[in-house]
Amino acid sequence: MDENAVLTTQEVADMLKIAKNTVYELIKRGELNSYRVGKKVRIDFKDVEEYKNKTKNFKANLDTKIDPKPLRSTVSLSEDYPKQSGFVICGQDIILDILSRYLQFHQNGVQALRSYVGSYNALYDLYHGNVQIATVHLWDGDSEQYNIPYVKRMLPGIPAIIIHLATRLQGFYVAKGNPKDIRGWEDLKRKDISIINRERGSGTRVLLDEHLRKLGIQSNSILGYQRESTSHLAIASTVARGGADIGVGNERSGLQVKDIDFIPLQTERLDLVIKKEDMNKAPFQAVLEILSSQEFKLELEGIGGYNLNGIGQIVAET
Repeated sequence: MDENAVLTTQEVADMLKIAKNTVYELIKRGELNSYRVGKKVRIDFKDVEEYKNKTKNFKANLDTKIDPKPLRSTVSLSEDYPKQSGFVICGQDIILDILSRYLQFHQNGVQALRSYVGSYNALYDLYHGNVQIATVHLWDGDSEQYNIPYVKRMLPGIPAIIIHLATRLQGFYVAKGNPKDIRGWEDLKRKDISIINRERGSGTRVLLDEHLRKLGIQSNSILGYQRESTSHLAIASTVARGGADIGVGNERSGLQVKDIDFIPLQTERLDLVIKKEDMNKAPFQAVLEILSSQEFKLELEGIGGYNLNGIGQIVAET
């Protein structure tokens, strides 16, 4: 083919023998150059060749902090999950981006795609077979348990394995110095308090709604309840610039934003959920090996904000 040829995303997918969605994922991650002609995405043939050459005999230790010797597994690479696949890890935490990178370079891994949706929708997608791993941090106010009650309810008839990932602090973002003297969930009854909310289906939104239910607070009585944002960082930034008095989020994201304080309220669990029928397949075994590897833990410790005790342990089966 002429090195100056211009290709569509479908033509690139056909050349590389991958799904069209995977081409978009490569473009999104900056691994494959592209440009737009009107509303259409186009890729130069020479950029596809450059991408192929870069990935040949790639050494995983260049920029990834992975040991140059691949992690070992007793499970052979499954033909059902080739290196280019529709293997999707669902969830919004940065840990999952790092896990996806390690999984790509694991001897028995896959090139995982990422779906950035909240915990509730992640379980919904797992139930419908749209994703292979769901990540959840859903608090049940009645049992005061994380995740297990939701997995049981939302995956009826589907045996599942719940694997611990990390714990982290959830709480309120408030203005520096806490000028309104906000202390806890009861303050949401006050008429002088406004909030910025997370989107429906996120674990943080479920946490807020469960506490409102237990306290008998009507959501429509809270100023700003209907305003939504899709990330902890955006919530913290809104509070920092005076757009709301309270935002609910995790401590690590709050530390990245100036002019806010963090009020810790509870420790939440972040878990992975996998269908039991998939557990012995090679990429899922690779995930377990990565979670228990020292290299992976050290990288997460460098980020900060997570308690990694028990990472990779199976905490429940449904």
